[in-house]
Amino acid sequence: MRYSLLAGGKRLRPILCLAAARAVGGKESDALPSACAVECIHTYSLIHDDLPCMDDDHFRRGRPTNHRVYGEAVAVLAGDGLLTQAFASVARTKPNRRYSPADLVTELAHASGSLGLIAGQVLDLDSEKKRIPLKKLVEIHRAKTGALITTSLRLGAMSVGVPPEKLRHLTRFGQSLGLAFQVIDDILDITSTKAKLGKSIGKDQSAGKATYPRLLGLAGAKKEAGRLTASARASLRPLGSAAAPLLAIADTLLGRDH
Repeated sequence: MRYSLLAGGKRLRPILCLAAARAVGGKESDALPSACAVECIHTYSLIHDDLPCMDDDHFRRGRPTNHRVYGEAVAVLAGDGLLTQAFASVARTKPNRRYSPADLVTELAHASGSLGLIAGQVLDLDSEKKRIPLKKLVEIHRAKTGALITTSLRLGAMSVGVPPEKLRHLTRFGQSLGLAFQVIDDILDITSTKAKLGKSIGKDQSAGKATYPRLLGLAGAKKEAGRLTASARASLRPLGSAAAPLLAIADTLLGRDH
């Protein structure tokens, strides 16, 4: 568990969680249990995604994947352990006047379960070596990538008792940002290097997976990433200057090379 969890990475989801808490006027410390939870969920999903029965990847976060070091059985159990630990972590959130720890557990379960991340993974596997329309690709990545990114923001805000109106703005931001992140990921799988990304490249193409560059072309995919980032930024206008850290994250993701 520690091998994969502490291997580095962008820590995007916990950063978004803490930044959302700050953006709505709360204390980042109140969102720490949720921030830890979403990173546990994300890391578990990477361990399982890399397994031979899934994407069969050998390199992640700059080092050999979990199953290459400890074997497939232990890697499955490490992922299971991180998934379980995530719910123990989020359950430690202090209750506030709008949300209880149970509300946050439900939120995390929805994003990571059969209606969120798991659904996206199933659709992704089912679409391999098939021609699918853009609408279907968006559906896949709203669930596989976007659900946990959106919920990272929502959990951070819910941890500090965010009003419903502000939560809606953050939700729309997360939905657009999650898709933009995936579009850029697809682009980097073509244009970047293993050394920069810290993981294998070209795997989507070799597996026959649908990607944004495959459907839109490289130039079209870059344009779509810009459009989605602009949409994400527009969602936060009602929050004013408090949203500055989140806007900076969106801009950084658009220009990233790893």
